[in-house]
Amino acid sequence: MPKYSLVGYDGSDAARRAFAFAMELARACGGRVRVVSVLQVAEGGDTCALMMTDSGTQRVQELKDELATLAPDTASLVDVELTHGSPGDVLLGQVGQHGIDHIVIGHTERGALARWLLGSVSTNVLARAHVPVTVVR
Repeated sequence: MPKYSLVGYDGSDAARRAFAFAMELARACGGRVRVVSVLQVAEGGDTCALMMTDSGTQRVQELKDELATLAPDTASLVDVELTHGSPGDVLLGQVGQHGIDHIVIGHTERGALARWLLGSVSTNVLARAHVPVTVVR
């Protein structure tokens, strides 16, 4: 059974469902959940990075507060990180860095054009992960 599950979290309904699933699993298995919210950086260089650094602490607290409303009394089971980069790459990098043994991600239905233009984080993670992945719809 998983002991440390990773949830990619963007605030969407699918991410909320993935977090709820991971929390149920953690409670049942005596595990923990690591929630990672990934900010994708567009063009903008240093100014964008500086803005993210300045608002990072506040955003982490907002994220913790949001997760606490979804799963009250479970803060001791949850680690939260806000970072930037490509969501699939960041999530897969977390596996080795933090001893993750299970990934839980939400899946949002998009049309074929949106998947082609933007890609799909869940598809990317499924194709490259070396640990079990649960996709929550």
